[in-house]
Amino acid sequence: MHEMSIALSIIDIAHSQAQKINAKKINEVEVEIGEMAGVVKEALLFCFDSASKGTSAEGAQLKVIDIPGEGKCSQCGNEFPTSQEFSPCPKCGEFLVALIKGKELKVKTINID
Repeated sequence: MHEMSIALSIIDIAHSQAQKINAKKINEVEVEIGEMAGVVKEALLFCFDSASKGTSAEGAQLKVIDIPGEGKCSQCGNEFPTSQEFSPCPKCGEFLVALIKGKELKVKTINID
């Protein structure tokens, strides 16, 4: 389960930022996760809760912002919603589509005291 390593990384990032301003408590961490990032949201929430025990993030809320997938056709430039990596452009049928959204996994905000 790679969600535990992701949770640990999120806690490390938040803790590092808290240390920079001598904060003692992490209250909330907001992350953006693309629907095609391969992360199971429920597992991440469970792992975050477990991994934060005994740290400055214990009791902190992990807020997940879901980012829907979006592709851009290299043939006609059409941008369209997609939940698959290899889906054809609905406008021209071309399969050379670049994913422009949906694989994100980043910490957006950290609320600390």
